[in-house]
Amino acid sequence: MELPKDFIERTKILLGTDEYLQFEASLSADAPISIRMNRDKSDFSPNTATVQWCEEGYYLPERIPFTFDPLFHAGTYYVQEASSMFLGHVVRHFVQEPSVILDLCAAPGGKSTHLLSAMPKGSLLVSNEVIRSRCNILAENIAKWGNPNHIVTNNDPKEIGKLTHFFDVIVADVPCSGEGMFRKDNESINEWTTENVMLCAARCRRILNDIWNALKPGGVFILSTCTFNTEENEENVKYAIEELGASPIEIPVNQEWKIIPALKYNYPAYHFFPHKTKGEGFFLAAFRKADSENQTFHLKNNKKNRQKERAQTPASNDWQRYLSDADSYIAEWDNFCLRAIPATFREKYQLLKSQLTVVDAGIYVGEQKGKDFIPSEELALSTALNRTAFQETKLSYADAIRYLKKEAFPLPGDTEKGYILVTYENIPLGFMKNIGNRANNLYPQEWRIRSSFCPEQTKTLSNFR
Repeated sequence: MELPKDFIERTKILLGTDEYLQFEASLSADAPISIRMNRDKSDFSPNTATVQWCEEGYYLPERIPFTFDPLFHAGTYYVQEASSMFLGHVVRHFVQEPSVILDLCAAPGGKSTHLLSAMPKGSLLVSNEVIRSRCNILAENIAKWGNPNHIVTNNDPKEIGKLTHFFDVIVADVPCSGEGMFRKDNESINEWTTENVMLCAARCRRILNDIWNALKPGGVFILSTCTFNTEENEENVKYAIEELGASPIEIPVNQEWKIIPALKYNYPAYHFFPHKTKGEGFFLAAFRKADSENQTFHLKNNKKNRQKERAQTPASNDWQRYLSDADSYIAEWDNFCLRAIPATFREKYQLLKSQLTVVDAGIYVGEQKGKDFIPSEELALSTALNRTAFQETKLSYADAIRYLKKEAFPLPGDTEKGYILVTYENIPLGFMKNIGNRANNLYPQEWRIRSSFCPEQTKTLSNFR
């Protein structure tokens, strides 16, 4: 691995020559493989080493073909770099009450799915991504995770910043120069320049300024990057403290985790270096917004929109039997497509919908077509699904892969007609419609496995029992 000369010189100054040589040697080692389990879907724990700072995190001794593991597609686990799992430790320590949390730069969804697991019960997560194509991937990964207490938006931070004092917690894993990904991504080495470091540092300050107004007084801001340098990290913590009036927060850590403290200034900050911790490069710092007079938005009474919604709402409420606690949701219809929104967050959802571009929220339950209501994949993967509302069919590994490829295959001969919930190892995968002489595969076209390879059996997470 040939590192940029400027990067070598700068990092030697930060670490010292001897420690730099240890760091450089670590970049030639194999990158650890780590996953994070979804405890809302499975209590399975791999019989492997654990990630010390994350109770749901596990290292795998080898990379498995995740694309061909049905449990991965079912949202029972997420493949995530171990160092970045430190976020859950921070949230669980400082966020104790139901909160409204913003994941500002959320794609592809690792931190959002982690926040959904770590945030207190009754909290709402707003996951934002400014690039629309990445926003679709974000919405897919959150839907697979299954927690309905979410809203996905597609907005610039400046637009979200207009929501004065709306969020209790803001997490910003800001775009950076990617030094912490050198071992996993050779392209990040080729793209690295000192000029790009400065550009990313300035972009982070712009994001801080754009979004700061949306954080409540006394709220917590969590800043993270996957880079090592002080311009993008410590300097921007200093900026938040001196220019925005933030108060730094000290995070309790275990010495065994070998997290490196701030490399500049005396503010609490937390570096993960691959020669110290089992993971990639990562930086995190947290600070609290000063108390001041609170301001909130008030919803406008938009009768026209409500009349339009009522005119498009089908009369049937059959969909309610598909949810395990239907009374805690409200129906949002749009051209006969139904979304179930947690009633607790109705006002916040309506506010965000009026101010931002909402891509996904709650549970997309399905679509009414004439007298037929077609349940959606999101419903099948939701933790709010009432499984007793559907006949279930267990799939073999081979049929599960066929299902995820959106291929046609027969169901057992005694399967009743109608919508069938297909499962793998007792975890829902999605729906098929049995019409007697054949079964229609309802897996979303855009989610399907596109590889032409079709293994008879391969190593999956279940092999680590």
